[in-house]
Amino acid sequence: MMISNINLLITDYDRAIDFYVNKLGFTLLCDVAINEEQRWVRVAPATRAESSSALVLCKANPQQKQLVGKQGGDGVFLFLQSDDFWRDYQRMQAAGVAFLEQPREEIYATVVIFRDCEGNKWDLLQAKN
Repeated sequence: MMISNINLLITDYDRAIDFYVNKLGFTLLCDVAINEEQRWVRVAPATRAESSSALVLCKANPQQKQLVGKQGGDGVFLFLQSDDFWRDYQRMQAAGVAFLEQPREEIYATVVIFRDCEGNKWDLLQAKN
């Protein structure tokens, strides 16, 4: 078994797709209208798009709106593993991703925190072997 999808609350489909595809370099796996308000949108890291967990970009309903950008509370919500931290950090930085700190070396990884288009905190990291 594996975790195939993770639901991520958003406010605007097109803005979220633009962020994940054009700033993070993800692949758009699916974008299908369910009805006039909802779409089934899945994105995943390009290098592992077919084999990794995907994000389902889910437009928040009125009851969920206060959770947008706060799915991890005040902490990091998701972790984006890289096989080349500096390449990905520099590419994301050039694309305008908002980093909250300078990259740092931890005992477990090279890591930096960034925010997605809704304000959720992510770690970009390359694990140490």
